[in-house]
Amino acid sequence: MDLLRSYAEDDGIANPNSQSSPDSSPIRMLPSKSAAPKVDDTMLALTVAGEAARAQSKPLDPTQHLVGFNPTYEQLWAPICGPAHPYAKDGLAQGLRNHKLGFVEDASIEPFVFDEQYNTFQKYGYAVDPSENSYIGDLEKMKECDAISVYNIPQHEQKKRKLEKKKEKMEEEEGDEQDVDMTEVENPSTDTWLMKNRKSPWAGKKEGLQVELSEEQKKYAEEYAKKKGEERGGDKDKAEPMVEKSTFHGKEEKDYQGRSWIAPPKDAKAANDHCYIPKRLVHTWSGHTKGVSAIRFFPKHGHLILSAGMDTKVKIWDVYNSGKCMRTYMGHTKAVRDIWFSNDGSKFLTAGYDKYIKYWDTETGQVIQTFTTGKIPYVVRLNPDEDKQNVLLAGMSDKKIVQWDINSGQITQEYDQHLGAVNTITFVDNNRRFVTSSDDKSLRVWEYGIPVVIKYISEPHMHSMPSISPHPNGNWIAAQSLDNQILIYSTRERFQLNKKKRFAGHIVAGYACQVNFSPDGRFVFSGDGEGRCWFWDWKSCKVFRTLKCHDGVCIGAEWHPLEQSKVATCGWDGLIKYWD
Repeated sequence: MDLLRSYAEDDGIANPNSQSSPDSSPIRMLPSKSAAPKVDDTMLALTVAGEAARAQSKPLDPTQHLVGFNPTYEQLWAPICGPAHPYAKDGLAQGLRNHKLGFVEDASIEPFVFDEQYNTFQKYGYAVDPSENSYIGDLEKMKECDAISVYNIPQHEQKKRKLEKKKEKMEEEEGDEQDVDMTEVENPSTDTWLMKNRKSPWAGKKEGLQVELSEEQKKYAEEYAKKKGEERGGDKDKAEPMVEKSTFHGKEEKDYQGRSWIAPPKDAKAANDHCYIPKRLVHTWSGHTKGVSAIRFFPKHGHLILSAGMDTKVKIWDVYNSGKCMRTYMGHTKAVRDIWFSNDGSKFLTAGYDKYIKYWDTETGQVIQTFTTGKIPYVVRLNPDEDKQNVLLAGMSDKKIVQWDINSGQITQEYDQHLGAVNTITFVDNNRRFVTSSDDKSLRVWEYGIPVVIKYISEPHMHSMPSISPHPNGNWIAAQSLDNQILIYSTRERFQLNKKKRFAGHIVAGYACQVNFSPDGRFVFSGDGEGRCWFWDWKSCKVFRTLKCHDGVCIGAEWHPLEQSKVATCGWDGLIKYWD
């Protein structure tokens, strides 16, 4: 009632026209009240203070990227503490759960092994536990089956299964035959015919109907068979090597003292070490009916010179005395491509386009051994080491370098990296390595006996190099490049091209003209495609002299090993010329 009264009094104040009673009670102010409940905030203060304290003492997780408070220096640099975890990289415990269902441990097991064990378990009820190397599942069944898996069924079991399947198939076919309509069997459009003729009609040899040949067809068939027979017969003849024979043209094979005709003269020795460029022709050896492809002086003495002819013959000529042909070696059916003496000159190799390599006795003319791979040999070499004179290397037309043991006749190594026919083999670095060139326009360096290329030289501007010769000091090799220049490569570790030394002026494009050095290393010389022989100075690389030697190509040139100013050249005109 008091409240109502005070409310009415308030209205009286607002309304001046209303009459108020002088006997009304005075105005009383009530205390303010809050509708919110009374809360004790002591606990809240304690909680906030505790969190702040915990934040200050809580260790930081080094893997987290965001920190929700300002850590102190001591907290940032505190050592990592806590139990070590076997699977966490940082060693902190992050819980074993790395999957929804728990911890998944990686197992290194091949998919095939897993499938094998899975299928074995599904079929037999046992499998190998890879973690413990033991069997799990039905162990009785495992003993009964001798622990076989589905993929290693024994041979007799496989045969048994095949026989069972075959038997089942035959039974099915017998059952089908009982109620088969013969009209359906003969009709290819029916399923019955398909079942009976499961094998495709064009599988294997189709047996066509024998039709009688007409007279014209018979005649053609006879001619064709005859032609094929001749071709096969011709191949057989080609495959058989020619019967080797040799003719001696000298007066006697032994002199009055019993010395062989190939024995070097005792007075043959170098007058001095200085070499001179020849000026005039002193002798011509003519005897080959076709071009001469290569010449080689007798090693160390040069009293004989060996020549390989395109007329299939190899001849050896006297140099010092009569100047005549001493012996002719006939053992090839096609042109002879390359020749090479052994270190003492008592034997030599020949390589012919008839695909045969022959090892001859120089004195008697007997063939000691014959080698072939069925491919054309383009270059033959013996290992220059005295203890490896039984090792023959040949560069073949099928991109391989084949190594034979002459004593056994067996192939002991094949160097197969080139992409074209191999043209040259040159031993370097005390005969521990050899350099080969090929039609693939590259040089490859090999360790002797190891068929792995240790240096591969191939540039876009390079041309094929059909002739390579080592410098007498052994530090350089000269390579005849088919872009009409002679390039010099180092034989040291890096086999670099010497860009300062380049010999040019001659025309050799298309011809495998031999390049060579004088014995003192002061001159480089080479034949060319126009019949000239060119001489360059090694130091200045300038042309020293040119000699017009042959009509046609001057393919080979050799400096005499003892006579300082004597050079022999050979050409496709069939002549060998001696210059002084």
